[in-house]
Amino acid sequence: MTFRRKLCVITGSRSDYGLLKHLIKSISNSDLFQLQLIATGSHLSEKFGKTYLEIEADGFYIDKKIDIDVKGGSPSETISSTALSLTSFSDALIDLHPDLVIMLGDRYELLGAAIACMVHNVPIAHFHGGESTYGAIDEAIRHALTKFSHIHFVATEEYRKRVVQLGETPARVHNVGGLGVDAINRMHLLSRTELECDLGIKLKEKNLLITFHPVTLDQQSSSLQIQELLDALEDHREKCLIFTMPNADTGGMAIYDLIKNYVARHDNAYLFSSLGQLRYFSCIAQVDGVIGNSSSGLLEVPTFKKPTINIGDRQKGRLRAESVIDCPPIRSQISDAIFRIYESDFRLKLNATKNPYGDGLAVEKVLSILARLSFDGLLKKEFYDLPI
Repeated sequence: MTFRRKLCVITGSRSDYGLLKHLIKSISNSDLFQLQLIATGSHLSEKFGKTYLEIEADGFYIDKKIDIDVKGGSPSETISSTALSLTSFSDALIDLHPDLVIMLGDRYELLGAAIACMVHNVPIAHFHGGESTYGAIDEAIRHALTKFSHIHFVATEEYRKRVVQLGETPARVHNVGGLGVDAINRMHLLSRTELECDLGIKLKEKNLLITFHPVTLDQQSSSLQIQELLDALEDHREKCLIFTMPNADTGGMAIYDLIKNYVARHDNAYLFSSLGQLRYFSCIAQVDGVIGNSSSGLLEVPTFKKPTINIGDRQKGRLRAESVIDCPPIRSQISDAIFRIYESDFRLKLNATKNPYGDGLAVEKVLSILARLSFDGLLKKEFYDLPI
């Protein structure tokens, strides 16, 4: 019987699962690897839609469900969830004995998993390192996870250089492109009619998709920023507004309550706790633009040649396509930006949009690298000094 390396993939939210889904499937179908899957974070939360059920509906067996009591409220609750993730992941690693743990991004629950891996001598492969988001604690978490990790899969050459600048050996840092582009290219999207039926809504002549997350490092509170956005949308009541729920960061529930109250008072607005990747991408294909401060607006929306109105500093520092309009969290300027995406000269330029986050072949590149990877000595890594 051929020995297969055990690759343990951690997913903590609907957003990272969407990016990891095709990699998970490819590992599961591989003769070289044995898939292990851990679901944690908002996947297990009733408030966030119990999205682990979507994973199981896709046919994947979840080896461990780690409930870290995500509430998305205060800093103390976030700290408690992070501490719980440390002890819970330690227990999971003892049971599963993985050869490599795969994690993506910058979520706080991954910090606990990374520390547990370090203590148990389990190497980590990290995705989407080297990126920068000045307006959120994700910035520090992402770079910390880079230092905990042993193999790096990044989305652009600029990010590859940044990971190397953090002291990682260049031979262990691979520019494979963004996983989001892969997901889009592999997916058969819903038609307009199918999407309307699935969501239970009727789209209008003009439609917008809105995803707004907490801004954890901004002096202006997330509640004030989302209120500016909601006030700006008063100038656009003829449009259908599709809101997705904010993520489980500190301040997330306050944003959710404001959106929920807005939707209750406006018959042109709808709020969904979880669209799932298929409906989310299908929405992007059907709407006129995406508004908010989600990384998806920069990493994935440009592939659809649709405009993104990126509000505030949460994504400041990330590469962006020309289809992205950066806008401060001020009502008048947000409203003006929405009017702008409907101007004929702007829409003509969208056809030439190029997504800087890869060619859609990331999963194939990753599996090829993992197949050649020597696990001997992987845990020991030297600090790489840049040439003077």
